[in-house]
Amino acid sequence: MKTALGGPTLDRFTMPLAKLPRSMDGTRLAVVSDIHLGPLTGTRHAGRIVDLINSVDADVVCVVGDLVDGTVAELGRFAAPLADIKSRHGAFFVTGNHEYYSGYEPWLEELTRLGVRSLRNERVEINGLDLAGVNDLGGAAHGDGPDFAKALGDRDTARPVVLMAHQPVAAHQAAPFGVDLQVSGHTHGGQMAPFNLLVGLQQPVTSGFGDVDGVPVYVTNGAGFWGPPVRVGAPPQVTVVELRTR
Repeated sequence: MKTALGGPTLDRFTMPLAKLPRSMDGTRLAVVSDIHLGPLTGTRHAGRIVDLINSVDADVVCVVGDLVDGTVAELGRFAAPLADIKSRHGAFFVTGNHEYYSGYEPWLEELTRLGVRSLRNERVEINGLDLAGVNDLGGAAHGDGPDFAKALGDRDTARPVVLMAHQPVAAHQAAPFGVDLQVSGHTHGGQMAPFNLLVGLQQPVTSGFGDVDGVPVYVTNGAGFWGPPVRVGAPPQVTVVELRTR
């Protein structure tokens, strides 16, 4: 409980990208997922996550889904610290499965108001790097599923592309598009036994780096918790992915 309710740790990972422009060498992506704002978290939860993100001098901030467990009316004040995120090229968001339990459309509007841009099956170009985002797989049941062709098709393949997708398993569908790196969450790093074993049955990577159908995938443990406020062997974290030229 002390670990689950405590502040996130900083996780660092270096990823070489063959097509990365030399001018972008050393680009830092601050990746955070599964914040799970809810009745137990209060504003302090988001505030200390934002403080940690701001401490790493990130170029891009990637919020990879499962931000909330409740409506804007219930939890909007808890999300207010997100307006204080600092990065050179902005903060970006993709939906997780829990957004679809919480009223995803009002949350997308609220995030826009807070200065966080949602990537809705789309991509942006940042100084020779493509950053793409797809809606969560769980959105399909709500008419808001992922569209990999829309997000990744018809792009300049001379540029590297980093894909934000909440669930690691999405890499199977991303693979035909030549994704250079996928950043994901969803698993909570297993959170605690025996759920860590169950996660491994559903997702191809539980925590850290893996390869899925040729797609390099990095899975951050998430910065919050779901269900009981317990984490064992999978501390909450914010991950800094440093992109390097080969």
